[in-house]
Amino acid sequence: MERRPRRRLLLHGLVGLALLLADLPALASSLAAWRITRQGALELRTSPNVSLQAFFEAGTRLRGPRVWVDLPGAPSRTRSIRGSGDVREVRIGRPTPDTTRLVLEFRPGTELNPADLRLVGTAADRWRMDLRGLSRPVLLGLGEGDIEGSATVAYSPPAPFPTSGAPLSADGLPVVPRDRFKVVIDPGHGGPDPGAVGIGGLRETDVVLDVSLQVARLLQARGVQVVMTRTSEVDVDLPPRVALANRVGADVFVSVHANALSMARPDVNGIETFYFSSSSSRRLAGSLQGQMLAVSPGSPDRGVKAGRFFVIRRTVMPSALVEMGFVTGGLDSPRLANPAHRRRLALALAAGVLQYLGGR
Repeated sequence: MERRPRRRLLLHGLVGLALLLADLPALASSLAAWRITRQGALELRTSPNVSLQAFFEAGTRLRGPRVWVDLPGAPSRTRSIRGSGDVREVRIGRPTPDTTRLVLEFRPGTELNPADLRLVGTAADRWRMDLRGLSRPVLLGLGEGDIEGSATVAYSPPAPFPTSGAPLSADGLPVVPRDRFKVVIDPGHGGPDPGAVGIGGLRETDVVLDVSLQVARLLQARGVQVVMTRTSEVDVDLPPRVALANRVGADVFVSVHANALSMARPDVNGIETFYFSSSSSRRLAGSLQGQMLAVSPGSPDRGVKAGRFFVIRRTVMPSALVEMGFVTGGLDSPRLANPAHRRRLALALAAGVLQYLGGR
């Protein structure tokens, strides 16, 4: 299920929620620059595609709350930086030999609601957290390094994409001219946003990422250039997903999701695909829908429908959003939890994309 544009990485208590992309070797700190803006936002620039963990600890009567972020790679030196406003101190530490820790310690009495602290990846090397609740603004100049740097907007994972199980074969899939087409695959949700959670704790993010990674490999095997909005459990807001697709000049955009209803309604199952308005998007959606139904016997056909989801409404190329079944459905959920069925869905989606490209 798609979500509205929002910022994500909730920090609760001492529990860290990881934003995962491909890990870099821990040879040097992946923290390139940081700053706290006058408006009260923490901004980070890191090495592209790294893992982050963020934490929150409530304050006491004598000590203010703390927020810290752990990154791979050791810092060149540990240090403390005097803060300003409600920020008492910023520390760069090394809790383990291969970890950098950026700690923001706030003054006693500072009120921070952990539910409002959301760290979001705005690009493969950029992160932002709004520190809502600060009453005294931070002075200019609190930070280190060049925060602007060279921005990385597109996520460009190495080929082949990692995926579980043995690689699928593209034999039998439609053939298109090699190196002519570019496709963006958008696995919905991710990181601390699991999407829908269904029977047996089945999470939408796990299903759609597994399928999407396999679709990417299949399309690559047919000579299609593939760009993914995420390649692991990282949360990417909706506008950057759209910006990525529009920026790289994709021929096709496919957002991959799984549906949900109430856990009390396991009788509701089925596959549906959405498009926004254009006839080309309608044809793309129809191709994807037909292929998914072919590998899901008995699953109801909920149809090809016009929808106003952000990612298909704002992309400029033919776009579709697929719902591969209900994680709350008595029929669909066991299938979506089955790696063999997810492989069949990956083949179906790859076939649907190739069928559309071949008919252009």
